[in-house]
Amino acid sequence: MILWKKIINQGKRIIKLSKISSPLPLLLLYSSDFLFYSLIISQKKSGLGWKDTLKRITYQKRDNNSDSLALGNSTTGEKIDFLIPEQAGPEFTEAPLISFVQASDLDRDGLMDIIACDCRSNTVSWIRQYPAGTYTETILADNLIAPAHTQVVDFDNDGDSDIMVAVLGMLFPNNDKIGSVVILENTGKNTFKRHIAAEKIARVSDVRAADLNNDGDMDLAVAQFGYDDGETRWIENLGNWKFESHVLQNLSGPINVEMVDVDSDGDLDIVSLVSQEWEEIWCFLNDGKANFQPKLLFKSSNQDFGSSAISMCDADQDGDQDILYTNGDAFDYIPPRGRPWHGIQWLENKGNLNFEFHRICDFVGVSNIRAVDIDNDKDLDLFAVSTFNLWDSPESQSFIWLENKGGMQFITHNISNTPTHIIALDISDFNGDGQADIITGGMHTFPPFDRMGRVTLWINNGKLK
Repeated sequence: MILWKKIINQGKRIIKLSKISSPLPLLLLYSSDFLFYSLIISQKKSGLGWKDTLKRITYQKRDNNSDSLALGNSTTGEKIDFLIPEQAGPEFTEAPLISFVQASDLDRDGLMDIIACDCRSNTVSWIRQYPAGTYTETILADNLIAPAHTQVVDFDNDGDSDIMVAVLGMLFPNNDKIGSVVILENTGKNTFKRHIAAEKIARVSDVRAADLNNDGDMDLAVAQFGYDDGETRWIENLGNWKFESHVLQNLSGPINVEMVDVDSDGDLDIVSLVSQEWEEIWCFLNDGKANFQPKLLFKSSNQDFGSSAISMCDADQDGDQDILYTNGDAFDYIPPRGRPWHGIQWLENKGNLNFEFHRICDFVGVSNIRAVDIDNDKDLDLFAVSTFNLWDSPESQSFIWLENKGGMQFITHNISNTPTHIIALDISDFNGDGQADIITGGMHTFPPFDRMGRVTLWINNGKLK
């Protein structure tokens, strides 16, 4: 509102001085002034140089690389019942709000466990597998309001597994500084001590740990969704559980951060997915000493694209890291409903920080994606889940797999439409048979509430061998 007042007042002043009578010069004036102020704001928030900022706010790709309605290259195949669902963890009475699940052998006993973020109880819990095939849930940390993501890693290098936690502070969009980054230090015998790496910041949606400045200890990369006032930052580990924050970008809507050596120069860069009105994928290039330069890798031409997740992997197995990318967010609508342009794509790493957009398939409300060679044919297949599909239709799926037939050509197979509202997904071998199993988590924020699931373990029966 302040910005528009400045533009209007400037226009009135010029009209008074020059006695402009036609509305056309006034419209041109408004447009040029708005562009000028947008340029200033965008440059400050994004961290780009002036030339790249101008290109970003004036140039919208309209070709097949960013067309949100581009057709995918997948075909539809028959349903194969090779995943058998079973509930992991206790029974539930209220609609589950599981925001994230992670497969991890937390106690290092050789049996895969599950770490779950529960926004209903505001807890991070450990669903331990012991003995084999039996799962018992224990709360590791409570009073974490809307935990959004965990990463299990030996942060303090003492030989056991600690847990990084991204805490939103409120499940639904909010501009208050209520987010935090929490580290659950494993103090032995799987008891955990809480450390605050950052607090009273914009709602934190993701946190990852790695050594960013090559000083021998773990640092943190952080995505802060906020609402219309978010950030991407890295947090420097100063030792003795002391930290220093460095803001990289002030755009709202960051969902995911991934740390990977994008430019193959021997250090870790940060890749960030930014949703809201931006719908962009950014890379922050590391010079090896944690001095970062922003690089825009992708921008959708659709401001309502609904970016929901990225996952880094060598999708085409050519030796570099590509980006799997889903767009299916629908929280902008009440009630949330998926849109026809929602779907799955991958950004092919062509080298020199150039990524080529490939649409794979439509999938309404898609929220997450993972890659694994499920049929043992030496290429990566994809698994994806939907939170906001059109649940009134029995054909609407919550869980699908994309069979890679070679050359990144896919056949889409339905897995299930029950439970609905799946937002969380991870893959590991839970029963030690050499086959990949899958865990999912249900985020039942809106109706229907007739096909609900909390944490579901999908055991692979080997039919794809």
